[in-house]
Amino acid sequence: MKQPAPEHETCCPVVATLDIVGGKWKVLILYHLNTQTRRFNELQRLMPAVTQRMLTLQLRELESDGIVHREVYPQVPPKVEYSLTEFGLTLMPVIEAMHRWGQQYAAECVKHQKTADPAV
Repeated sequence: MKQPAPEHETCCPVVATLDIVGGKWKVLILYHLNTQTRRFNELQRLMPAVTQRMLTLQLRELESDGIVHREVYPQVPPKVEYSLTEFGLTLMPVIEAMHRWGQQYAAECVKHQKTADPAV
């Protein structure tokens, strides 16, 4: 579980938002849960570079923050599904804005690389 942020940091909404989505895999998890409910193994297949331990940790943090809902079905073998909560869905416009900004940034990087002095 995360340590609570110092009081001066919780007053800043941007810092609070980044604290929630700032994990290495959290934005990608949110992206994959945006369109549908998914099981753990499905998320792991969609993100092959993430370890099982890290995916579990990131999902637990998102669940603790009220962003992700974990549904456990009483059956054998156990069935667990993850989905965005209503509150989690409110993050999607933020993620989409970050996506658009990232596309613009990538285009600027390419443009800058083309105009950069090759001798440097």
